[in-house]
Amino acid sequence: MLIQIWSYRGFYLYLQSIFMSNSMKRLFYTVVLLIAPLFCAGANAMTGRQSSDEEPEPQFEVFTTKTNDDIPYRIPAIATAYDGTLVVAADYRFTRADIGGGRLDLHIRRSHDNGKTWDDILRPSVMTGDGNTAKGHQEAGFGDPCLVGDLTSSRMLLMSCSGTPGFFGGSRTHHQGWAHWWSEDNGLTWSKPIYQDEEYIYSRFDHSQYGPIRGWFVGSGKICQSRRVKVGDYYRLYCVGSSCRQGSNETANWALYSDDFGQTWEFLGGCDVSPVPRGDEPKAEELPDGNILLSSRTSGGRYFNIFTFTDLEKAEGSWGNKFYSGHDNNGVESLGNACNGEVMLVPVKRNSDNKRMYLLLQSVPFGNGRANVGIYYKELTCKEDYSTPEAIAKDWTGRHQSSTLASAYSTMTWQQDHTIGFVYEEDTYGKVDGGGYTIIYKNYSVEQLTGGAYTYKPMNKRTLRKMNQSLRKK
Repeated sequence: MLIQIWSYRGFYLYLQSIFMSNSMKRLFYTVVLLIAPLFCAGANAMTGRQSSDEEPEPQFEVFTTKTNDDIPYRIPAIATAYDGTLVVAADYRFTRADIGGGRLDLHIRRSHDNGKTWDDILRPSVMTGDGNTAKGHQEAGFGDPCLVGDLTSSRMLLMSCSGTPGFFGGSRTHHQGWAHWWSEDNGLTWSKPIYQDEEYIYSRFDHSQYGPIRGWFVGSGKICQSRRVKVGDYYRLYCVGSSCRQGSNETANWALYSDDFGQTWEFLGGCDVSPVPRGDEPKAEELPDGNILLSSRTSGGRYFNIFTFTDLEKAEGSWGNKFYSGHDNNGVESLGNACNGEVMLVPVKRNSDNKRMYLLLQSVPFGNGRANVGIYYKELTCKEDYSTPEAIAKDWTGRHQSSTLASAYSTMTWQQDHTIGFVYEEDTYGKVDGGGYTIIYKNYSVEQLTGGAYTYKPMNKRTLRKMNQSLRKK
């Protein structure tokens, strides 16, 4: 009998068996109506299932845009510093438009307790645009930031697009820039910017098979730092971006790497052939075997490609062929929109059988349109699951919805307390007309993100070696 009543229908039948006489029917229905809501609420709490009347998940407004009269915020980036500080950056858009049309600043905010509380907003003077709209003027504004905190020191690197004109409005001699800042104190203070677009981007294309470009756009969000490859003082960085060819509006994706924490850069696989031709805003992550996954924004889902190393330390290898992930292959679906999101890898154990594996995370707006931002997750249990772009693209395991409102760009970081720091754009107040969003922070454990199906578990060397060496037996 006790087993039977642990469901609403079972509980109903149990009460009915007690109140069988006609004279007791009125009392029976009264009792059911009074206590059924309480019982259902308890059942939902026990099973961990979400329902439409649940309390909203805790969140913090890192940067707020309440009305159309506010100078709006857009395009978040987040990173975890060496001391555990969370650092978030975002555009502060005086122009209410993308970088290239005038003044945009970058604002920064930090948390020292894994996102529970946040310092006041920092407005670094070295990240303040002067609004000069002369073509090729690098200091006009700064937008679309990306961030990384070094694994072994208090250094951080922030990069962004810079200056004027915009991405599609440039020429070989007057084009959008690429600004770099470094912090030596976990994101509190920052150097003056240096601009590395001519030396490491535009001049490299001049004599390539791809041909000269007129625009370069660095992908916002998380800069990927390797946990496997260390050259000199630093673990390798991977940065991704998009180009616009001379005489065309056609875009293409590229990946670069740096072994000196952003002082110099080289193209991963060269710049003759794009890993994602016609690719839009990209992100990158290091796979369990050290190969690099490129994830690119496209309508309805994502494009994926993988750089497979033949010599990891020398960064030698080749790209595969891009593969689409969306509705038709049970992939990452973003209904009615093309919008950038973050890709990240987390070591876990599956709680149903304690199997060790990785979860690959990809955030996008679920849609329809730029709305309902959330995070997809996919099991990577063996080499076969991440050996090709096609394997990555298909059969994602599940997803978690973070927002029920208009919402767009998102990014995430792994925190020192072994949880996920997730930031995204949201029209929280329902009053912003296209110019910006409120930047929301949420904190997730792996259990919260997956409904209890997985738990964070560091990968041991033996299991990782086994995953990387053998394919699943047919």
